[in-house]
Amino acid sequence: MFDSKMLLVILAIALVIFGTKRLRSIGTDLGAAVKGFKQAMSDGESEEKMKHLKQDADFEPGVGAPGVGASGVATPAAARETEVKAPPKSNV
Repeated sequence: MFDSKMLLVILAIALVIFGTKRLRSIGTDLGAAVKGFKQAMSDGESEEKMKHLKQDADFEPGVGAPGVGASGVATPAAARETEVKAPPKSNV
C-alpha cells in the first residue's frame, strides 16, 4: 500500500510543518501515552485475574463460608463483624 517513497514524502512534509523540536516532543508524548496505555491494560487484566481468583476461592466446594472455621463454627472475628451495633442514646 505505502512504499518507502510515499513514507519519506509524508515525513518530509511533517518535518516542514512541525519542525524538529516539535516532532521530537510529539514523538516523546506519543510514546509515553502508548506506554501508559499498555501499563493500564496489563493492570486491568491483573485486577480481573485477582477478582476471579478471589471469587473462585470463595466458592470452592468443601470450603466453608468466609469467617467459618473448619469445624463449621463461626470464628470470633466473623462473630464480631456480624454483631449489630445499637445507635448511641441521645440526651434529649
